[in-house]
Amino acid sequence: LFVAIKGQEMSKAETVSRSNFKYMYWSPRQQLVHHSVTGCNMQPGDLLGSGTISGKEDSELGCMLELCWKGTREVKLGESGEVRKFLKDGDDVIITGYAQGMGYRVGFGECTGKVLPANKI
Repeated sequence: LFVAIKGQEMSKAETVSRSNFKYMYWSPRQQLVHHSVTGCNMQPGDLLGSGTISGKEDSELGCMLELCWKGTREVKLGESGEVRKFLKDGDDVIITGYAQGMGYRVGFGECTGKVLPANKI
């Protein structure tokens, strides 16, 4: 899994995190058991989210809060000169990923979202 950020003034996105499902603490089977042991009725097609997947290196931390160490350090966005402690309005967040095994590699393409300003009440 790769996560990149592209600020409004940046010409290209910069990767801020690379992680891997091998770092999961709980297996999918354990997650399913944990979810259903309390009586939750699982149905075909139900989705379970893995949550943050962080590796051992700083470049493998799984979320912005971990990357900026709760706002105490800046995350450099490549050679653009921009830094972040938290996402800003107008930032694009780009997630790409793939799974691979012996002789195959399957990706899900690019998933991009833009951070929008909060609605005024």
